[in-house]
Amino acid sequence: MFPIMMGRMGLVFALLWGCTLCEMPSSVHQTAQGTLNFGDVPAVVYETHAYYEPGPIGILFHMVHAFLYVVQPNPFPRDLITSVAQQRYGDVRQQYQKAIYYELGFIICASLGILFILIVPVVGLFFCLCRCCDNCGGEMHQRQKKNAECQRGCFVTFLFVTSVMIFAGVLCAYVANQNLSSELKGVRHLVNSNFRDLHMLLNHTPAQIEYMVSQYTIARSKIVSDLDNIGPLLGNRIHEQLAKDVFPALDGALNMAGTMRETKESLENVNSSLEVLREANKDLQQKLSNVQANLRNTLNDPACSAPNVSRTCSSIRNSLVQLSINANFNGLPDVNTQLSNVKKVLKTDLSNIVQKGYSMFNDTPNIVKNQTKSIIAALPRVKTMLDSIGANITALTKQYHIQNLLDNLALNLSYSQSYVQDYFALIDQYDFYRWLGCLVMCCLVALILAFNFLGILCGYCGYDKHASPTTRGCISNTGGNLLMAGAGFSFIFSWLLMSIVVITFTIGGNFEKLVCEPFHNKALFKVIDTPYLINPVWKNFLPGFLYQDPEINLTFESLYSECKQNNGVYGALQLEHIFNVSKFLNTSIYTKNVLDMLGNINVNMSAVILLEDAGRQNLINFTQTGIGSINYPAYLAEINKGITKVDLLSFANDLEAQADQLAKGALENALKGHASNIRSIHSQQVIPMEQAMRTLSQNIQFLQRTASDLPTKVNDVLSSIAAAQYLVSQNATYVIIQETENYMDVIVSYFIQYLNWVKNSLSFEVATCKPIANVVDTADIFICNFVVDSLNTFWFGLGCSTVFLIPSIVISVKLAKFYRRMDTEDVYDDSSVSGTWHFTL
Repeated sequence: MFPIMMGRMGLVFALLWGCTLCEMPSSVHQTAQGTLNFGDVPAVVYETHAYYEPGPIGILFHMVHAFLYVVQPNPFPRDLITSVAQQRYGDVRQQYQKAIYYELGFIICASLGILFILIVPVVGLFFCLCRCCDNCGGEMHQRQKKNAECQRGCFVTFLFVTSVMIFAGVLCAYVANQNLSSELKGVRHLVNSNFRDLHMLLNHTPAQIEYMVSQYTIARSKIVSDLDNIGPLLGNRIHEQLAKDVFPALDGALNMAGTMRETKESLENVNSSLEVLREANKDLQQKLSNVQANLRNTLNDPACSAPNVSRTCSSIRNSLVQLSINANFNGLPDVNTQLSNVKKVLKTDLSNIVQKGYSMFNDTPNIVKNQTKSIIAALPRVKTMLDSIGANITALTKQYHIQNLLDNLALNLSYSQSYVQDYFALIDQYDFYRWLGCLVMCCLVALILAFNFLGILCGYCGYDKHASPTTRGCISNTGGNLLMAGAGFSFIFSWLLMSIVVITFTIGGNFEKLVCEPFHNKALFKVIDTPYLINPVWKNFLPGFLYQDPEINLTFESLYSECKQNNGVYGALQLEHIFNVSKFLNTSIYTKNVLDMLGNINVNMSAVILLEDAGRQNLINFTQTGIGSINYPAYLAEINKGITKVDLLSFANDLEAQADQLAKGALENALKGHASNIRSIHSQQVIPMEQAMRTLSQNIQFLQRTASDLPTKVNDVLSSIAAAQYLVSQNATYVIIQETENYMDVIVSYFIQYLNWVKNSLSFEVATCKPIANVVDTADIFICNFVVDSLNTFWFGLGCSTVFLIPSIVISVKLAKFYRRMDTEDVYDDSSVSGTWHFTL
């Protein structure tokens, strides 16, 4: 009893120690902002694999299970067993009808077996007495029949088939007998493996506990680190929230500074393009006028008077008016005034002013750091408090003397192992007796089979169909005697064999249906876990036994399932009802001082200036530069015109084509020379002017877009800056308070994360109870798979052999008449008219 009590108390206190763990490993690192990774508790790899695969003999096991299902198809009588158990066997009569109905198949089979045991010896006795009186086939006389050969052949066939069936049954019984002995030899290794796993559970639990205790240092270090860096951490949080409004406003101002520079560049490009176009326009007009004059001189040549040429010359002369400029850039106003105004605006470096705003705002962490020096000064007190928490945790783990309890458990476990080891020799001895007894049973059947097969063999080999019954040979007579010996031994031993079958069938069959099968489908757990079953005062026996609190919803099935999944004993035994780690690691207790300290934080951001007054005035001045007063339609109208009224390349090509229509001569060459000159003017004058026009067009369009909504854009930027400045200077208190609370939540979350990690580790990683489930599974393998299945297979095979002994007796007696030497025989007298048979000696 003492080892049991020590085991119970030691198990509970070991888990209580496990649930008090509260420190963290230095090797663990921070995986994300505010998230800690405490790693995995050192795992224990258990040795035992509680799984049984029967191999080929499993086919026989399945046959026996199928037979038992036919005998007992009723479901597990949970209500019946529960009712009987709760009544403490005081009024079983009320349930006898249900019990009889459930056991009806076993009762019928057992009754038939008992009838067999009682009737077969009596029948054998009367059969022997009858034969001694020369009745029941005892008379050594065989009547001659015409179908005697057919009968003998049929009897031989039937007896051989029956003997084969008996042989199959006894072989099945022999295999089951051998299987049980061979499997029991492996039980020693399986049991020792379970004990080693239990020792590993006890030996590794302290190391797992120490690991969890050491984990607290990571939470402590992270808390201290965050408090040491409260300026950057809290400042970055405040900066991040305010930046959602500040950065867009400053970005708008910075973009407007870029727009100013682009506007200046565009105005300068407009002026330079205008100057280029005006100069080029004048030069182009001069050259086109010269081309016209030269062409007219050429067309005045007398050759143009010829009938075939005059029309061509007239056509060319009429097209000369097209050789003139189309766009006139001299009438466009310049933008010198606007350019001068923009340059004045740019004398104030708005970009630098905005960068100062960025710089001041980005200095928020330093501002917070300077204004939270009181927090840094209080860190030694916080560190002392955190150290005291770790010391309290360590002291509490030692308070229960867990190591001593685990040592006592290990010592008792070693005693238990030695105690079991001492019984292995006794088990082997009794198993030898059992094996020998079962082997004797099989040998008895094998003896009868030997008589049958030898009788058939001798009778078949020594039989002479020409010999009369009184002159049969010695071998044939021996075969008949062997058959009679087999029948006699069948009468002698069949009742004994059936007695063994009935006893083993009743025990093994009921154990399979009432224990093994319900265990596999969890029905047995439901019976054991029935409220008030084992103890009428306790609703749940297991928590009542362990914790004296039967109201806890802890069952054998849940314990087995949790251990089967290799979860921790803390969760499997629901030790939180005895020691609640959440209450022990109460974050409100450990974080009160820290929160009080952080609650005094007061950060003032009024000194942060996002945009100086010079920057604001600069933006306003930009709207007054006059770029909106530029005559953009006039510019675009001239830009959209072509440089010349006609495409000079097309004109030159047409001129050359008309020259080709003329006869070879000076006129043709002169016209082609003019066409070449026109192409030269196009490449040297028109193309550069077109490029200058594209530049002018791009800049004018940019200026037009900029000027169209410039006042609105500037007002929007100024409004955004003003709103952001108000948020930083006047309304940042709300953001600061909010982010301070978030920061405090992060500090508290380190305690919560550690608490959750401890609870999760206790439930799934510390003192994993797979060995407990393995012990139950090993007991199931030993009892149900090794013993019960082999026992059931033994009676199944032996029973089949015993049942087939009945037809074997009948057939052997009948067949022996055909092989034994008779004392008398029938003789037929042919001289008789009527035909008479006489007996001869």
